[in-house]
Amino acid sequence: MNRENKICRGCKKNFVVEPEDFGFYKKINVPSPTLCPQCRMLRRWIWRNDRRLFRRKDAVSGKEIFSNFPPQVEAKVVDLEYWKSDAWDPFSYGRDYDFSRPFFEQFSELLHEVPWPSKSVQQMVNSDYCDQAGYFKNCYLCFNGDEMEDSAYCVNGFFLKNCFDLREAITNELCYDSVIVGSNYRTFFLVGVESCRDSWLLKNCSGCNDCFGCVNLKNKSYHIWNEPHTKEDYFRKLKEFNLGSYRSLIDLRKKTEEFWLKFPVKYRRGVRNVNSFGELVYYTKNAKNCYSVLDAENLRYCQFVYRKATDSYDYSAWGNASSEMYECMTCGEQCNRVRFSWEVWPGCNDVEYSMFCRSSSNLFGCVGLKKKQYCIFNKPYSKEEYALLREKIIKQMTENREYGEFFPPEFSPFAYNETICQDYFPLTKEEAQKKGYVWREPELREFETSMDTKDLPDHIKDVKDDVLKEIIKCSACGRAYRIIAAELDFLRQMGIPLPRLCVNCRYTERFKYVNPPEFWHRRCMCDYKTYENFSKHEWHPEGRCPNEFETPYAPERPEIVYCEECNQKEVI
Repeated sequence: MNRENKICRGCKKNFVVEPEDFGFYKKINVPSPTLCPQCRMLRRWIWRNDRRLFRRKDAVSGKEIFSNFPPQVEAKVVDLEYWKSDAWDPFSYGRDYDFSRPFFEQFSELLHEVPWPSKSVQQMVNSDYCDQAGYFKNCYLCFNGDEMEDSAYCVNGFFLKNCFDLREAITNELCYDSVIVGSNYRTFFLVGVESCRDSWLLKNCSGCNDCFGCVNLKNKSYHIWNEPHTKEDYFRKLKEFNLGSYRSLIDLRKKTEEFWLKFPVKYRRGVRNVNSFGELVYYTKNAKNCYSVLDAENLRYCQFVYRKATDSYDYSAWGNASSEMYECMTCGEQCNRVRFSWEVWPGCNDVEYSMFCRSSSNLFGCVGLKKKQYCIFNKPYSKEEYALLREKIIKQMTENREYGEFFPPEFSPFAYNETICQDYFPLTKEEAQKKGYVWREPELREFETSMDTKDLPDHIKDVKDDVLKEIIKCSACGRAYRIIAAELDFLRQMGIPLPRLCVNCRYTERFKYVNPPEFWHRRCMCDYKTYENFSKHEWHPEGRCPNEFETPYAPERPEIVYCEECNQKEVI
């Protein structure tokens, strides 16, 4: 088919459906979308609580449990172990499809009768206060990741060991308070750094060791604010910096962040890609209009998808050898042809409009099924009966304009401010409600604090074990937080002062370095005046670089934004 211009029925903006898009829709037998890519993304994201746990009552035992779902959600949320057991039968909730009523109306009734698992985790050891995760050991308040050990306060992390306060991190050990980092060892306060060790306060560096405050360096040692030093002089100055002191560290961080802004940044983050476009895209082929994607192929409009995902569109959160996924959220691990579904994993095939299903195939409109096939509304059918009924339902849904896109946002158990939407596209309560989203004021437990941050010892060497008993008042939001034993051991070992911010405020501070999945058309800022280049660039030996691009750095941002070619010349 030819390229087609459409008007989004959500935001009313123009968007384009390319011929290759039509090819994908035909391949998986779905209609082309009526919403633009961003509206489709937000419609899925409103179903993703990425880093919050709530206290609520177990629907069976009545005991208080921790759950991904707020207590205000009217659903039968049960303890995960009970949900996984044979103590209840999902088929007991099965029902016939009623063609006199809309699909979504009937599905909503089924959804709120079938038990929901309290969390979305698998293979966890001593990691009760984590969610959206798998294969964790001894972790605390870590979310959205795999293969973590002895870590706390990490979000979007994979293969981490002894790490604290990381965001967007892969294969790191003994690392602290960093964002967009990979393959680092004993590093602290980093942004966009890979394969570095024993370093502090680096940005956009790779292959460095024993460096401090540097930016845009490659394979360097013993540099301070990009200036080379002898090994002896480097460690002498590091000692003078007195990094174990909170007051000293704050001054050094401020100076370093101001220093970073003097240097250019590449127009988007990503390496080792072939015919790919997006932000935070690594080791991909034909991954277009994607965000935070790693080791994947033939994707478009996908976010947070990792590890051998292939041939998918409009797919958010997970991957892991899944293919032909469309309009899914939190589905993955060897899944195939899953469409319009949430929380469907692992090893599910040919599943549509379903939730909380595991290791099943050929499901339509099901909730909570495990190792089942050929079911509609939790009722089993023969293969032939299933095919006929499915086609009949799709025909009715198409006539009612229900078929072809993700679940309506009003079905979501989460308010806008409880989801990743608020992190990336923050709104006020009034703005969210004007757009038709639910807003829920958090029911915060207020604890009486026993110590103000100004009363904490300035230097880590002066901190006593009794700080573990204190309830500390955050210097930013005023809410209570505590220091856990593993955290204190780590800070002492690394010589880092105690944090003065609570976990949430620390996360917010790191997040300012995360670009949104939104792009602006801009021209390279390289002109030999904004930033004094190290050398002349042969494609523009004078004047401003003519290269243009799509970038997640908005025009009003303070960064000096360079194209790929100009940036490579300035990374030394």
